[in-house]
Amino acid sequence: MSGGASTDDVIASEETEHREGVPESGFASYFGLAEHGTDVRTEIIAGITTFLTMSYIVVVNPAIMAGIPGSKPGIIIDGYTPGEVQQMLAVVTVLAAAIAIFVMAFYANRPFAQAPGLGLNAFFAFTVIGALGIPWQTALAAVVTEGVLFIGLTAVGARKYIIHLFPEPVKFAVGTGIGLFLAIIGLEEMQVVVGDPVTLVTLGSIASSPVALVSVLGLFLTLMLYARGIKGSIILGIIATTVAGYAIEVAGLVKSGTLTQEIPSAQYDITPLVGAFIQGFQNLDAFAFALIVFTFFFVDFFDTAGTLTGVSQVAGFLDDDGNLPEIEKPLMADAIGTTAGGMLGTSTVTTYIESATGVEEGGRTGMTALVVGLLFLGALVIVPLAAAIPLYASHIALVVVALLMMQNVTDIKWDDLSHAIPAGMTILIMPLTFSIAYGIAAGIITYPAIKTAQGEWRDVHAGQWALAAAFVLYFAVRTSGVMQTVA
Repeated sequence: MSGGASTDDVIASEETEHREGVPESGFASYFGLAEHGTDVRTEIIAGITTFLTMSYIVVVNPAIMAGIPGSKPGIIIDGYTPGEVQQMLAVVTVLAAAIAIFVMAFYANRPFAQAPGLGLNAFFAFTVIGALGIPWQTALAAVVTEGVLFIGLTAVGARKYIIHLFPEPVKFAVGTGIGLFLAIIGLEEMQVVVGDPVTLVTLGSIASSPVALVSVLGLFLTLMLYARGIKGSIILGIIATTVAGYAIEVAGLVKSGTLTQEIPSAQYDITPLVGAFIQGFQNLDAFAFALIVFTFFFVDFFDTAGTLTGVSQVAGFLDDDGNLPEIEKPLMADAIGTTAGGMLGTSTVTTYIESATGVEEGGRTGMTALVVGLLFLGALVIVPLAAAIPLYASHIALVVVALLMMQNVTDIKWDDLSHAIPAGMTILIMPLTFSIAYGIAAGIITYPAIKTAQGEWRDVHAGQWALAAAFVLYFAVRTSGVMQTVA
């Protein structure tokens, strides 16, 4: 059919007209599912997928943040065992995530999910409490302060303005950088990639490691299901891998606990944590406190910005300039989540890169986020319910999405060095430093330098120079040892 619409186009148009002719009801109408080319079933599958891939945080966040007297820094509460504190933190993790996600669902109407961020919780426990010797209540006060700052900056449009200052090559490189970041996280948990004292990383002992062997088989099954176009392929792959792990243990082929993990009992009394940040504002060391807020602020700001941009690129949300329309709404959800989380008793809440798994399954609206939030609340029934899914199984989704995010690299103008070099730095630094924020920083610092070398420094916006200078200052503070000497 030359010179006109193809048969497929006509069929698609007729299907769209039919769908638009049927009145939407309930959630479909509220979230505008037809307008976004999705449906209730797809959004539910997407929400379940995202939850399965990020549910590990219900177990991991408490494990990182809870302290053990004389052994590990973190939150230690008199009269409670480390196990009981972990269970309190599991409840708080669920509540903080749910609050942020529900704001994302009903206010921003985006398929992004949030929870206390990895990396920031380690900084909270090991650096702030451990290295600096600052009380955990004061660390929570810093988180609340950061959250309030974010709410104010988002309300006046400052965060949106700063994100729009990101150079174009950095915006288009974020998706690929996040893909590599996801791949390393997933492959490491699957024991396909392991640490090495000489080469830093190397191939794991796949044939002799039950976890690696089951993970690789699960990964290939998931990829084959996806290639066949089977809906929910990522969920099916995760479930199949989990079932296989339990079955192998039941059959006695490996020792108990090798492929499965025990679900600990719950501790629902969180009163020792809730509101503890208020006590943290007493007897402050102003300089140390400012540095802590500064670090939380920078990492969370650019981590969230990078995640929103990268996942939005996969979903097709970005405009022609690489910006996410109405980005202030998901940013506000993030800010409210951080503030609420600090008040409840956990570290900074941030948007999760695992949201890309739900987006890849077709999630396009806040209904995806709503499903994730409801599943988090469901985990309260047996805290932490998510522990039933082994990490090696859930992380298969990260590798699948990482492979799919590689295609974003084609959006970069590789024949233009002012694009290729900053984009390349963003992509390289992000996975190698395990930080979305550091990757963005590398690209932002590099961009004006390369433009200047090409004699095009006038093309660099004043705000981009300011961002580059701010990141140089940040790295000077973060890597000079100042953080270890202020206590």
